[in-house]
Amino acid sequence: MPELIVPTSRLYTSWLAARAEWGPDAHMDGGGLGSEDDVDTPEGFAAWVERLHRYGDRTAPVDHGRVHATYWWIAEADEYLGAIDLRHHLNGFLLDAGGHIGYGVRPSARRRGLATWALAAVLHEARLMGMDRVLLTCDPDNEGSVRTIEGNGGVLEDVRETLIGPKRRYWIDL
Repeated sequence: MPELIVPTSRLYTSWLAARAEWGPDAHMDGGGLGSEDDVDTPEGFAAWVERLHRYGDRTAPVDHGRVHATYWWIAEADEYLGAIDLRHHLNGFLLDAGGHIGYGVRPSARRRGLATWALAAVLHEARLMGMDRVLLTCDPDNEGSVRTIEGNGGVLEDVRETLIGPKRRYWIDL
């Protein structure tokens, strides 16, 4: 059975295999990986994992352009299947293009309902944090994400051009 876990260096090898499935330059939604992160060494990977943990601590500062967020990995046994994050608030960029929640499932684990399941679990966490609604976005041609978001109660607000291309913007009332 899959579960949501806090990011851990224990899954380094599996995470690298997942990244290889996406491709070296692909953006892994929901993972919190920045272009400056060195994840090719165990030490760099461990530092990145620690930074993800720190971003969930509202008393700790976050890097410029970032907001506090809680990160989870979708895992089954010792296999990394994907990631999902809950941003505690929105800055201008996230309000326009990114939303409160981002997620990604490695290509070999797709079409199993993992994103739908993980989103439902994180919506529960958002309720516990006191949020009353959340914004999610996806590319207009990403039918899997459209189904995932709408299946969890997403109501389309609009489709707009953003700094990172066109986005479908959905609100989910909690």
